[in-house]
Amino acid sequence: MTTWQGWQHFATTPPPQPPTPGEPERSTEQRLAYHSAFVTVRTPAIDTLTTTVRTLMILGQHQQTTARPSLIVTGPAAAGKTTALLHTGRTCHLAHTRQHPPPDHSVHAPVPVAYVLVPPAASAKALATEFARYLGIPVTGRMTQAQITDAVCHTYNHTGVRLILIDEIHRLNPRTTTGAETADLLKDLTERIRATFVYAGIDVTTTALFSGVRGAQLAGRASLVECGAFPARLGKREPFRELITGVETALDLRAHQPGTLPRHAAYLHQRTAGRIGSLTRLIRQAAITAIHDGTERITKTSLEGIRLDHLAETHHRPTPNR
Repeated sequence: MTTWQGWQHFATTPPPQPPTPGEPERSTEQRLAYHSAFVTVRTPAIDTLTTTVRTLMILGQHQQTTARPSLIVTGPAAAGKTTALLHTGRTCHLAHTRQHPPPDHSVHAPVPVAYVLVPPAASAKALATEFARYLGIPVTGRMTQAQITDAVCHTYNHTGVRLILIDEIHRLNPRTTTGAETADLLKDLTERIRATFVYAGIDVTTTALFSGVRGAQLAGRASLVECGAFPARLGKREPFRELITGVETALDLRAHQPGTLPRHAAYLHQRTAGRIGSLTRLIRQAAITAIHDGTERITKTSLEGIRLDHLAETHHRPTPNR
């Protein structure tokens, strides 16, 4: 998705849909593919991010003299940050293309959204090249960072990019010379490209991104959206149990009894630390296993047999002190 062609395919391909009553039964291969891709479970963070991005895009639409307001999506690993970012980007892409369809017989589709990953230990030139690669802007080894940046700003404005999503922003460290130059490049891009910038990264507020003069500038322009772990209880509500119910409703298993997984909410919260990424991975793996072994249902016993990501497993089975 870090090229325009890949992003367009992602944004315009209908997302997976859960089974609906009365529809023909799906084949085994179709159900395996469905649980591999799976649905995006709507969360409060996704709703907040979508609403805030839409508001900031309107707020900065006619702003000319300074950088437009931006947004940072932060939280621990496996908390659903990238999922929220991509869902918001797809929503923006589809809304824009509905409102501004390309002229008849035009071969150029609108380019409302760009999605860029910050490379590890990225230099300013490397990050500028990533921006260029997204739109297929030719870059040669002899081009300077300034030349690449000029080409990026001109092309992004010319093609009408309105929303720029920058993922893995925690890889950027302004305390190093290279990181400081890269942070300065981002500031330059926000002032020269007529778009709203949204960043996503792991625990961004605890990194060097918010330190020093550059950090103060970023903090003064960016709002925060937290993608945190789901609490077991919040007042009278049980957000994690509600999340489990939403995931279970989307399953396509022939013998699974609705309500089974919410009954194990305490176990699942302990197993995943309340992280949506770990939870959906655990349940999807259990569903695929249930299809393969013919049981067609998920139980606590079958969940125990699934090996999760190391972060979740470490939380679930901490190493004893010696």
